[in-house]
Amino acid sequence: MSQHLIALPILLPMLGALVLLLSGRATESTQRGLSLTFTALLLVVNLGLLERAAGGGLAFYALGNWEAPYGIVLMLDRLSALMLTLTAVLALGCVLFACAGDDMRGAYFHGVFQLQLMGLNGAFLTGDIFNLFVFFEILLLASYALLMHGGGKGRVGAGLHYVILNLAGSALFLISLGILYGATGTLNMADMARRIAGMPNDQAALVTAGGLLLIVVFSLKAALLPLYFWLPRTYAAAPAPVAALFAIMTKVGLYAILRVQSLVFADTPAAEPIAAWLWWSGLATLVLAAVGVLAARDLRTLIAYLVLISVGTLLAGSALASPGANTALLYYLPHTTLICGALFLLAELIGQQRGKAGTRLVRARRLHQRFLLGGLFLVAAVGVAGLPPLAGALGKLMLMQAVEGSARLWLWPLLLLAGLCALVALSRAGSVFFWASYKGEVASGRVNRAQLAGVLWLMASAPLLVAFGGPMSEYTRATAQQLAQPGAVVAELFGERPIARVAPVHELEGEVR
Repeated sequence: MSQHLIALPILLPMLGALVLLLSGRATESTQRGLSLTFTALLLVVNLGLLERAAGGGLAFYALGNWEAPYGIVLMLDRLSALMLTLTAVLALGCVLFACAGDDMRGAYFHGVFQLQLMGLNGAFLTGDIFNLFVFFEILLLASYALLMHGGGKGRVGAGLHYVILNLAGSALFLISLGILYGATGTLNMADMARRIAGMPNDQAALVTAGGLLLIVVFSLKAALLPLYFWLPRTYAAAPAPVAALFAIMTKVGLYAILRVQSLVFADTPAAEPIAAWLWWSGLATLVLAAVGVLAARDLRTLIAYLVLISVGTLLAGSALASPGANTALLYYLPHTTLICGALFLLAELIGQQRGKAGTRLVRARRLHQRFLLGGLFLVAAVGVAGLPPLAGALGKLMLMQAVEGSARLWLWPLLLLAGLCALVALSRAGSVFFWASYKGEVASGRVNRAQLAGVLWLMASAPLLVAFGGPMSEYTRATAQQLAQPGAVVAELFGERPIARVAPVHELEGEVR
């Protein structure tokens, strides 16, 4: 029975979506209760899978008992368990916030939200590239509906741009799948890795072309330069709980890159051009996102560029393809995702108390709860800028320690400069909102308890990731070492040879340092 638990992160939100979409005439409280229940259950299930994966083993689930490479296979390892748990934690905060009223500004919010979770969880669990495409399409279709929830000219315009770009990305995805299938005869990632290892040189060039095209598609999902121009406008226009959930969307692209880079294309001719693309594009994203943060004239747009700074940081780290770098970026990833999500929600609370000025960086009337919102904004700003003592500073420090040789001359100054730009921009925004705003009467509205609960739920990650920094860093070190042993996945799935031993944490400390 326990082996079927791997499918629950997909089946549970699918069931939740069916129930919520079919209960369209139910009362608001009923829909909200059902949505919160399904999301909380998903968090419990994913925490159980995280505990199971922490043991170091790999778990596979063959749907319909059709074994790989002929059937659909779900795979659970440390990386997928981490991403599943992160998604559930973020989703619960977003649902709590939406239950204050954002969910009723359009139809079927909670049902579509569960479909989005289904697509996200499926993308993190699948061991087949074609089914990765299928789950990408599910989460993208749901994201189209969530983005336009509530309507409005700005959302429709941003949504149209978002849809067109992702349709182009889906077309390129299919082309890359056709190239890889034609060259290898399979789309199962472990089986593809096994076949590429013994492939003659004349076919290796075709696989390299297909792999690079696949990385370009994932770079579009991750919003890597020059494919990031859709993100600031889209995230700024989305409803607050949707924008907060979208903080995980770029990490889906990062996850896909890590998965195929470490499993399918490790030690192949495609590895070097993939690393070069990720390195230079990641650094360029970091630079231009820092410029965008300084140029932003709206808090929502500013936060969207902060998401891009984290994207550049994470993908530049993934280009290093070392256990130390992967340890650092996996430690940094949960912190930046949850803090950026909390900032999107907090921006909505600030905008509600500023009247017509909203979240624009202009002087307006004083906030009614300026001390509460100002305190939350200060903590979130320290966290997202990567200042001590919060986890963002620890993650960046670990990444800087993992860089070797001439790469330090590029990453160190750019990473520090981006952090400085973020700090300057956030200081300016805080000054405008909490010090320089005095026009008109003080707003009378107070923060809704459900909204405040959603923000606090996400912001709790900042101190918790520091308090449990030891166990978290140990988990990410073991995850990075697991990614460095792609042969273990092939061995477990096809039983070809004993699984390589995962090194204990203390053996990896030298690599991280």
